[in-house]
Amino acid sequence: MDGSNKKPNVRPFDTIVFLATAGSERRIVARKARETFYAQGEASEAVFYLQSGRAKLTVVSKRGKEATITLLVAGDFFGEEAMAGADERRPATATAITVCKVLQITKKEMIRVLHEEHKFSDFFLKFILIRSLKTQADLIDQLFNSSERRLARTLLLMAEFGKPGEPETLLPAVTQETLAEMIGTTRSRVSFFMNRFRKLGYIDYNGRIRVHKSLLNVVLHDQLPEQNASRPTLLDPPLTRARIAKRAKLV
Repeated sequence: MDGSNKKPNVRPFDTIVFLATAGSERRIVARKARETFYAQGEASEAVFYLQSGRAKLTVVSKRGKEATITLLVAGDFFGEEAMAGADERRPATATAITVCKVLQITKKEMIRVLHEEHKFSDFFLKFILIRSLKTQADLIDQLFNSSERRLARTLLLMAEFGKPGEPETLLPAVTQETLAEMIGTTRSRVSFFMNRFRKLGYIDYNGRIRVHKSLLNVVLHDQLPEQNASRPTLLDPPLTRARIAKRAKLV
C-alpha cells in the first residue's frame, strides 16, 4: 500500500485555542477604558468574547436615563443577541471599563462552529445557562433584598468570589454612580453603605475598592450588626435665621 488513501491528520477542535486566537471570520480587538465595542440600537453582526479586562453593558431609556445592567469579566461572552435573528438590534451598549482585549466572531462563523463543533456548543450553552441563572438571581435580589445586601452581593460578584481560583479582591475603578445604577438606589445611599462596610472591616475603600472575604457573611448569613442601617439616617439641616423666624410664626 502506498498510503495515498490515508486521511490527512486533522487536529481536534480546541475551544481554548479558538477563543484565544484570531482566524477566519474572527479577529482580536483592543479597547481603551471608556471606548465602546458597540452601541445600543446598532445592528447585531458579531459575538464578542472578553479575553482580558473588564467591561459593562448599559441601557438608555427613552427619557435618556442610563443604567448599568451587567459587569463583564474575562471569560464572558457578550453580544450573543446576534444569534437571535437577521435584523436583531443591540439592546445595550458595551463599553470597556479597563483596557480590554476581545475576540470578535462574526455571526456566520459563530453559527458554523456551533453546528460543527460539539465541544464549543457545550461550552457556549453552559455559559448561556449560567448567565440566565445569574439574571434570575439578580431579579430575586432586586425584589427581595435590601439595597445594602444588594450592594454587598454586587461587590462580591465584581471580586469574583465563588468562582474557581483566587478572587480578585482589588476591584477595577468603578464609580458610586455605577454601583447605584446596578442595585437600584441613589449615590448617597451607596456612599453611606460603603463607609459602613469600611468601618465594619468588610472592605478597604480609598479610591479603589478592596473586598474582604468577611463581606460574604452579609450575603450568606445576613450577619450585619443589629443596627442594620439599610437606610441612611436623615439629619435635619442646621437652623438658619429665616427658618427660626418661620417657626416662630407658626407657634
